[in-house]
Amino acid sequence: MTGTRDVHGAGDLGRRAAARRAQLGLSLEEVADRAGSTPSYLAYVEEQVPAPGPAFLVRLADALETTVQDLAGFNADLPQGGAAAGHHPRMEELEEAECWKLLDGHGVGRIAMTGADGPVVFPVNYQVTDGRIVFLTAPDAGLARAASAGTEVAFELDRLDEAFSQGWSVLAVGRTRTLPAGPESERLRSVMDSKPWAGDGRTTVVTLSPDRLTGRRIRVPGAPGSTEFAPGGGGG
Repeated sequence: MTGTRDVHGAGDLGRRAAARRAQLGLSLEEVADRAGSTPSYLAYVEEQVPAPGPAFLVRLADALETTVQDLAGFNADLPQGGAAAGHHPRMEELEEAECWKLLDGHGVGRIAMTGADGPVVFPVNYQVTDGRIVFLTAPDAGLARAASAGTEVAFELDRLDEAFSQGWSVLAVGRTRTLPAGPESERLRSVMDSKPWAGDGRTTVVTLSPDRLTGRRIRVPGAPGSTEFAPGGGGG
């Protein structure tokens, strides 16, 4: 024993549980009912950060539609996609309407563009508004300069289901535009739920109206969301 505290200490579990509950839009009562617990004990888990027993932790993860590993933070620093490929995976091309449906809302995506030193890729907190992908950046950032110049960029978003080795990705390609100060930029800033994680000073509104929107999905027979049964699995 070295006496060094585990970087994935129990102190983070309560905060992760509370954040996941908020993400799902669930109340303490709803999650407690799902987990077979009481709202008061769930509040204690979130606020006093104890180390709940394994059985309750499994129920809580299930109630929050996540995994014990994610709740405990053990996957926070690991790259995604480490699982082996699923059995008999199938690749599907997504229609544009489905791509917009997957993009809808807000979150974190990736912007790829050509910078002063060559190709660069960086994450952005985005929101879909009025058929546009909108994000905020600093007025002197490379993305703002690229948008002012009308540079073509690619925006990518993906989701992975590690347990079943399936997922999807959406790619939007087009030219960005920096909105000048005025009613339109103020309106977009006011309705944005996804503020930049990087902090203050990122108030320049950039929009991307895609010229091309494509997507792909990997499905695995027998996995959640699939209408096919795994080979040899049967249907009844």
